[in-house]
Amino acid sequence: MATMISRMTWRELCRSGAYKGLWVAIDNCRYDETRQPLEGDVVDSDTEFSELCARMREAGRSSCTIVFCESDVFVETEAATGAAGAPDASRRSA
Repeated sequence: MATMISRMTWRELCRSGAYKGLWVAIDNCRYDETRQPLEGDVVDSDTEFSELCARMREAGRSSCTIVFCESDVFVETEAATGAAGAPDASRRSA
């Protein structure tokens, strides 16, 4: 795929149909306390991990994080709260 740069959150990246099933190189990442990416600059993507790595190496981008976009597995959903502050039973994450 062509090289691109756009800032995205991990949630946006995982939910984007454009990246589902692809290896994605992200730069300038911000991480949570477990070192999972929260957001970053999407610089390139590919179905082939080795092809993506080769392009990153050729471009001199040696500090990118490369992730596979499959689903929301690393995204913690925010708990919805009802009026009394208790979790709202009508909203559950899948």
